[in-house]
Amino acid sequence: MTVRATLLLLLAIRVLAAQTQRSDTAVVSAARRTLDAAEHELAVRSVALNRAGWIGENFITHDTELLAAAAQADVALALKRLVDGARRFDDAPLPPDLRRRLLLLKLQLSAPAPPDSAAAAEMSTLGAGLNADYGRGRYCNPAPPACRNLDDLEKVLADSRNPDSLLDAWRGWHTIGAPMRDRYVRFIALANQGARAMGFADAGAMWRAGYDMPPDSFVVVVDKLWQEMRPLYVQLHGYVRQRLVSRYGAKLVAPTGQLPVQLLGNMWGQDWSNIADIVVPPSPAGAGVDLTAILKARNVEPLDMVRMGERFYTSLGFDSLPATFWERSLFVRPRDRDVVCHASAWYIDDPTDLRVKMCIQATADAFRTIHHELGHDFYYRSYKDQPFLYQAGANDGFHEAIGDAIALSITPRYLKEIGLLATEPAPTGDTLELLRQALDHVAFLPFGITIDKWRWEVFAGKVTPDEYTKRWWELRGSYGGVMPPVARSATDFDPGAKYHVPGNVPYMRYFLAQVLEFQFYRALCHAAGSTGPLYRCSFYGSKEAGRRLKAMLELGGSRPWPEALAALTGQHEMDATALLDYFQPLMVWLQRQNRGAPVGW
Repeated sequence: MTVRATLLLLLAIRVLAAQTQRSDTAVVSAARRTLDAAEHELAVRSVALNRAGWIGENFITHDTELLAAAAQADVALALKRLVDGARRFDDAPLPPDLRRRLLLLKLQLSAPAPPDSAAAAEMSTLGAGLNADYGRGRYCNPAPPACRNLDDLEKVLADSRNPDSLLDAWRGWHTIGAPMRDRYVRFIALANQGARAMGFADAGAMWRAGYDMPPDSFVVVVDKLWQEMRPLYVQLHGYVRQRLVSRYGAKLVAPTGQLPVQLLGNMWGQDWSNIADIVVPPSPAGAGVDLTAILKARNVEPLDMVRMGERFYTSLGFDSLPATFWERSLFVRPRDRDVVCHASAWYIDDPTDLRVKMCIQATADAFRTIHHELGHDFYYRSYKDQPFLYQAGANDGFHEAIGDAIALSITPRYLKEIGLLATEPAPTGDTLELLRQALDHVAFLPFGITIDKWRWEVFAGKVTPDEYTKRWWELRGSYGGVMPPVARSATDFDPGAKYHVPGNVPYMRYFLAQVLEFQFYRALCHAAGSTGPLYRCSFYGSKEAGRRLKAMLELGGSRPWPEALAALTGQHEMDATALLDYFQPLMVWLQRQNRGAPVGW
């Protein structure tokens, strides 16, 4: 090749490169404009959706159900249109921030609308109807009281020790699921249509795509975390089984078998705190704190409990909640209407309109739940300046873990500082207090992982509708060693008796939150300069802990979650060792209690 030819070739290459660069720049600019416009539209539409959702859960009527369905359909259709418009950039050479925003756009709804508009409207109607059916669920029988709602039945599970009453309450509530099953089957089919239209294998794969790794890799991470924590759960399970056998006899509780769910103090067997009277030995004199008794003895009102929760966050350096929070939130169950009493936090239309919806009673559980739900609201406000698609947790487990980490700081030291306790109890009862906490946190772990393990199989078509309940209990048994009290059939739909299933709320976030809350808590305690046992730490009042917490919260979803995690903890991976460190004294105690007795099932 001559020199002239070589020069001409180099010039052509440079021209082509310049044209390609201009083309790439134009594509990136077009993608940015598209995503900016989508964010603006969704920000506007989300206000109507949030308001309709609030009304639909607080004033359950035929009309509010239709309004909620219409708002969901409107946003779902808009989202489908916006995603369809943005999908032309799926294979474009986009910078990481735009690639992230494109994925987050697709993940805005847990059940995206199918391509057909009529099917999309049908799915919204089904979703609103399933949610409302759960909210107005009742168990009615001829004997008084004739009809009882979930609150009434949960009280039976928590307080009664009569096996017949426990069985009646559990079986009664689980009758609400059966009428939902066929509609749920249809809802799953429509959700899968929507997910596939967005390029995912199914809706379950779409859910797993939101963790900054391939969906299958996320399954590996989850399984690894569970295997690390399983030995502690198995020891707790074995000890609790011994105590239940002593209370109810080997005929009702098999000494080497699974735990009958109705005996665990909770409708779903996800929290065993209510059977502490059976499981936890008496504390030494002067040890232990009965927070429920303290709240009731002092006649602490629901609003006072929420004020205490707010003061925890302001002690870390966060601003007080706006006046509208106190005007617009729901704190107690109304007497004149049906509401969805499941506790939740809300961010309606701007940084000033933060709310919670709870039916608060003077209990330790409600006190901790308040601190948890406020964690959502303070997280909402922390990332308010991020673009709309980044106004979320670094992953969905983060949002749940923030308030849970705060709730871990509800220690005797904290209760003394806020005036609910005169003196801290002696350390002689610490192990038994850890046992009480394990009945909540550790007992929850297998339940937290099985709901979405079940749904992933349902979305993937691995479980047929007539096997829904069968597979539900297979997973509950294999992971948690928990069983139903009576035989279940293909006509039952026991998953429908748990809010998050008919409500279509992904649940793996709660499992991840159990890991992250201890990881956050350990880091916040270290930031506060806490010494001594981890479980005795309270970082209440620590501005340094608050500074580090703010640094993570303000990122929202703008960065991959390992970067957000590192902003607080210095770690880039979810780590179960903080939970295991917290409960290490209990693990030693349980192994000693179980010596010579069967563990496992």
